[in-house]
Amino acid sequence: MSALSQLAKELHAAGYRFTTVTPATHERVNRRPENARARDLRGVFGWSRPFGPGVLPPRIIELMDAADVLDRDGDVWRSRVRFSTYDGELFVHSAFPTDAEDSVFFGPDTYRMAGAAAAAAEKRTIRRAVDIGCGTGAGAIAVAKRAPDAEVFAVDINERALRYATVNAALAGTGNVHPVRSDLLSGVDGEFDLILTNPPFMIDPAGRAYRDGGEHGYELSLRIIDEAVERLAPGGELVLFTGTGIVDGRDPFQEAAAERLAGTGLAVEYRELDPDVYGEELDGPAYAHAERIAVVLLTARASARAVILEQQPHAGITGDSA
Repeated sequence: MSALSQLAKELHAAGYRFTTVTPATHERVNRRPENARARDLRGVFGWSRPFGPGVLPPRIIELMDAADVLDRDGDVWRSRVRFSTYDGELFVHSAFPTDAEDSVFFGPDTYRMAGAAAAAAEKRTIRRAVDIGCGTGAGAIAVAKRAPDAEVFAVDINERALRYATVNAALAGTGNVHPVRSDLLSGVDGEFDLILTNPPFMIDPAGRAYRDGGEHGYELSLRIIDEAVERLAPGGELVLFTGTGIVDGRDPFQEAAAERLAGTGLAVEYRELDPDVYGEELDGPAYAHAERIAVVLLTARASARAVILEQQPHAGITGDSA
């Protein structure tokens, strides 16, 4: 067992739990004077606050050193990883702020996506599934727990994400999750009963791979649709959780997706899950054209005949929206 896995087990045994919030909320809470330094496990491994000697038990420090996730600068120490709770499991991911190119993000969108993946897995028989851009592997693990006999692939181009997904799958006891390096579906063969994805969907001038969805934020989502259409097994389903900037009341991603899916014979549903997220991004030039940013869920089923792609009333998924 890796030191990182052992660290997670120690945290679990200590009763550690943490719900990860949006970056904007994280920053606001940490700006409070009383939160300048961590005083407990949640402060260190959830809120990514600096701490010093004597705050954590020696065994935790020993495992952090063994896993190479502890930075020391005099008496200012920081963890390079966070641990979040979902579905009764702990997930390791990158510390806040997630500025590095290979950061592995976990947050409110992860909770929503994994919930949608779990719901999809519960309503159908799954033999093969794939989580595209798996990150922490939360979606793949949610499916694997509900379909223990299925072959579930967790694919990503980020080696750090694949390492964390491997740790997280082992922690959850889901031996049927197979992390694979793959650019979308290029590294895996065959058809799938379930293709799920929460791809990067922001317009990110910094071009960070875990965040940047392309020039308009939805180019990567369209690429996934194109590939998934060709790889769905009979009766299979694509579950795509993504985001879109709304411009003058229009949803350009919805329009582009409708064009891509026209004539495919798939039954498509499109729902706006949260009409207003990441509002702080509207202050920057990348979203100067948008009036709001929404998160949406697109599902495409190979078993039905008609294509239905029309705006539905807001249907929220409870959780940690900003």
